[in-house]
Amino acid sequence: MRTALDTTTLKRYGLAAGLALAALAPALAFAQDAAPAAADAAAAAAAAAPVPNKGDTAWMLTSTAFVLFMAVPGLALFYGGLVRSKNMLSVLMQVFVGFSLLMVLWCIYGYSFAFTTGNAFFGGTDRLFMKGLFDSATGTFALGATFSKATPMYEIVFAAFQATFAGITATLIVGSLVERVKFSGILLFLVIWFTFSYLPVAHMVWFWAGPDAYTSKDVVDATNATAGYIWQMGALDFAGGTVVHINAGVAGLVGAFVLGKRVGYGKESMTPHSLTMCMIGASMLWFGWFGFNAGSALEAGSFAALAFLNTYLATAAAVVAWVAAEWIIKGKPSMLGAASGAVAGLVAITPAAGNVGIMGALVIGLGVGVVCLWGVTGLKKLIGADDALDVFGVHAVGGIFGALMTGVFNDPALGGPGSVVDWVTGKTGYPGIWAQLVIQAKAVGLVIVWSAVVAFIGFYIVKAVMGLRVSEEEEREGLDTTTHGERAYTM
Repeated sequence: MRTALDTTTLKRYGLAAGLALAALAPALAFAQDAAPAAADAAAAAAAAAPVPNKGDTAWMLTSTAFVLFMAVPGLALFYGGLVRSKNMLSVLMQVFVGFSLLMVLWCIYGYSFAFTTGNAFFGGTDRLFMKGLFDSATGTFALGATFSKATPMYEIVFAAFQATFAGITATLIVGSLVERVKFSGILLFLVIWFTFSYLPVAHMVWFWAGPDAYTSKDVVDATNATAGYIWQMGALDFAGGTVVHINAGVAGLVGAFVLGKRVGYGKESMTPHSLTMCMIGASMLWFGWFGFNAGSALEAGSFAALAFLNTYLATAAAVVAWVAAEWIIKGKPSMLGAASGAVAGLVAITPAAGNVGIMGALVIGLGVGVVCLWGVTGLKKLIGADDALDVFGVHAVGGIFGALMTGVFNDPALGGPGSVVDWVTGKTGYPGIWAQLVIQAKAVGLVIVWSAVVAFIGFYIVKAVMGLRVSEEEEREGLDTTTHGERAYTM
């Protein structure tokens, strides 16, 4: 048995090895060059991929905080100031806790059912418990679409922004039911209505694949088919005329009918206990609404600026119109009228904010000030329901007016920007006033019916399960002490 190689054998193996190395030298050299080249290519590809702009991200985070400010404290103080002092704290609780409850539900299932691919009416389960938004193993964040090609945003930012919309929409309903609704009853109703009305309406109006999905004309029909039903119709709703205001306003009116009138309604004084609080709340709403409307552009760009200015102008115009009309009709201008006019203007410009020109916003504001004054006076008397804080008269009526006028003033001939008609090329157009008006009216009608049916069923479920209204004794004493054991004011 050989234990070592002899000299001749070593020489032979050395020669063979040398020849082999010489033959492999070019390949080895290529491999050495190829490794950094591949790394460079990967780095270049990563660098070329679009990433969210830090300015856009900062604007969206700010807008999200603005909308939170609208609800708590804005809406809570606005509503609280309008009720009698014995019910002030109960209204603060209903808005504060209701909003908080809906934030939890949004993160559990709401975002997924509103903003993932499902069918034309309801989303899917891809984002239950917010899964997929952040990958802790790789430290990466999922990206979502904006309205511009190759301009993504962090999906987690979009989810947070939309959460505040869901929260304030549902708590708007509270205004129709104050001073006689059970705290447990309103919370259960909000869960039902949020699940079966807010989420599907938000999906129908706002869900689509985003502009980057439109890579060629061959995929347009298939891509459109994944969008929400109302989006496929071509209805325009920049920030929530249908999703937020009509949806909530109709539900509030249904609740007012089901719940019945307050004890002493029409016989006893039920004037607001603090118009100061009401004015502060309305001002907070106006301030926060810039996030609501301008944030809905999803970028810190030109359409955010247009929505910002339109929100200023339409609101101011509505204040002037409401106060002027009230002054003429009643002989005196009121602070309540000015605050209500501001909210009406904000409501009406919501669907139109980035969809109309500046003069269109002015006309919408002037018009809605008069229309909503009629909504809380003449129309309210015709309907006969005790919609305590005029949620229907301001939000539903103002939302309907704004949604319809969006279809008119989107016309480039009237100063509007038109809308994108071809997402492959980014081409804008306008189908004509009558055609767009019909589309807007169909969207409005669908949301009215959808919300009314869900609200009617939801209120009667709550009524059967736990009761919806407090006793007459509790109502007369006030919900602050009978429901919460506290008082808003101690002196």
